[in-house]
Amino acid sequence: MAIISKTYLSLYGVTSTTVLLNVLLDLGADVDFIIPNRFIHGYGPHEELFREAHEKGVQLIITVDNGISGIEPIRLAKELGMDVIVTDHHEPGDELPIADVIVHPRIPAGHYPFGELAGVGVAFKLAHALYGELPDHLFEYVAIGTIADLVPLVGENRYLVQRGLKALRQSPNPWVPALCEVSSTVQKEINEETVGFYFGPRLNAIGRLGDASPGVQFLMSEAREQANQLAKQLNDKNTERKKIVEELTEQAIAMIETNPTIKDSLVLVVAQEGWNPGVVGIVASRLVEKYYRPTIVLSIDREKGMAKGSARSIEGFHLFNELAKNREILPHFGGHPMAAGMKLPMEKVDELRKRLNAQAKLVLTEEKLVQTLQIDLPIELSEITVEAIEDIRKLAPFGTEFTKPLFAIRDVKVKSMRKIGSAENHLKMELEDAYGTLDSIGFGKGHLHDEISYGIPISLVGDLQINEWQGNKKPQFMIQDVQVNQWQLFDIRGKSQTANWLAKIPLETTDFIAFSEQTKAHFEQLIPKPIVWITEESVLHELTSNIVLLDLPSQTTVLEKLLKTIAVERIYVHLYTADSQYFNGMPTRDHFKWYYAFLKKRPSFDLKAHIQPLSQHIGLNVDVIKFMTKVFFELGFVTIENGLTTVNENAPKMALSEASTYKIRSQQIELEQKLLYATYKELKQWFDERLSS
Repeated sequence: MAIISKTYLSLYGVTSTTVLLNVLLDLGADVDFIIPNRFIHGYGPHEELFREAHEKGVQLIITVDNGISGIEPIRLAKELGMDVIVTDHHEPGDELPIADVIVHPRIPAGHYPFGELAGVGVAFKLAHALYGELPDHLFEYVAIGTIADLVPLVGENRYLVQRGLKALRQSPNPWVPALCEVSSTVQKEINEETVGFYFGPRLNAIGRLGDASPGVQFLMSEAREQANQLAKQLNDKNTERKKIVEELTEQAIAMIETNPTIKDSLVLVVAQEGWNPGVVGIVASRLVEKYYRPTIVLSIDREKGMAKGSARSIEGFHLFNELAKNREILPHFGGHPMAAGMKLPMEKVDELRKRLNAQAKLVLTEEKLVQTLQIDLPIELSEITVEAIEDIRKLAPFGTEFTKPLFAIRDVKVKSMRKIGSAENHLKMELEDAYGTLDSIGFGKGHLHDEISYGIPISLVGDLQINEWQGNKKPQFMIQDVQVNQWQLFDIRGKSQTANWLAKIPLETTDFIAFSEQTKAHFEQLIPKPIVWITEESVLHELTSNIVLLDLPSQTTVLEKLLKTIAVERIYVHLYTADSQYFNGMPTRDHFKWYYAFLKKRPSFDLKAHIQPLSQHIGLNVDVIKFMTKVFFELGFVTIENGLTTVNENAPKMALSEASTYKIRSQQIELEQKLLYATYKELKQWFDERLSS
């Protein structure tokens, strides 16, 4: 079959483009393509591009992975005398374009048995019809485009991806090993995760930062040298894209956190001049992960007076339908229930936020705003083996609506734990129970290192993988979430740099407790929130479930009273002590007896002048000698006048423990022994006993 008219492809996805280019070139078409530059042309068909095509003599325009919302540009194309075929899978609006043919899995409704094809899937179906037979050589492109588009991996999509992954593992095309090389993957081991996490982002990055044509050229390359060169270009662009995404995400979070109007809205709408419109969809996804709310991220062009960007949603908020209710202020938009692109006048951004917030209040309940994980099966560590994981892999490929099984591990303990990665943003843990141990990894979960303590049972949710290193295979648990099942003790005793341990504590949900006025004064300049000063007479106000004990109380009853007033989740023990008595110890009765006899032999002893040689002579600390002198003075055993200590031989007999100084030192030594110098295990047991009473 020959295509005699000059054909022009208006496309978005590079895989969709590649599929139709292959079939049209094979059938002898005079064909050219263009992927609209999202920086210049925005999303969907563009009138300027169609005019240029007409001037070049194009007779037929085929749109791929777009066009269903291009009402006016397609009307223009028809007025110019060109034929138009729309192939798309995005949500159709109330009005359809006046194209000659619309190839869409949901138009007319119910006509095609599977309505969830990706844009590349629709292109593949057209290619199948044009060839007149199943185009086996195109499956690898369909697999990449289908996985990257996050469409449900069920039904026909599942078949297409299964065939495509198999084709990729055996593909002779030079671009496959080239892509494997730059992404550090092995061709014979390609699976849906390889495509989703390594191939897809690199193929998408080039279009997000500019002209996407090199992506098509890469997939069409027939020489290994050209493929290697283009693969490096894609990889470099992906690295650049990652950096831009990180910067924009940080800026967007700062905007949300400092603007109550945005932060308090059920639909987050952030807009900023100069943001790269090619990556705002990824930024929106990051914000949904952090806040779990529908999110729109817009780049403002002040010269044109327009805001352009992308949106991502959550379950329960049909993004396309909710945006469609605002057509009068949102002239250009398209997408799915969970994702959309749009363009609107910049002065309408605040109004859009206000409208969507009002709409969200009608459909998003508190329950829907809490992200939930559907656990498939609880398992024991002893059940997790390489063989079991290999059996689970036989169910692959996994993806949207056919997700990996999610497992729960309950009541295990952390044997070891550390942050990993150059930015220390990942977590590596070794879990243990009575039957064995298991390695686990939490990508992006590095913050949990400061939220999990040792020695308590925790539960985890995640999936299973096999970690293979130098031929050895080990099971590995990939952490998605962690639940702590009881209160936690965090030991920050002896940490002298306040800023270091303070950075690991959630300030907003934590109260800082001081038992002495001196401690309160010491930390007031170091901790950016009020410090709660507690004494024996304090009337305890409502405190949070997280507390930091900055110092030691004067007696345990004060601390025990405090513990009974709060529902403890975390206790951080710092226990700053300016003058520790524990190592100086309590002098024995013989020490007191000897010292009293010593003073009795010297009617007027100048303690200040002779305390140092006395300390060396009897082997007692200077502070201990001062302490014994003060005890004698309080009991009336000695008098001190003009710096001279004199024994009062007529003093009545009294027990040393009756002196208040003796009592205070005894209590402090006991407290330091129980709290400040106890092992972590002993300290945890001490608190457990009081919290359970």
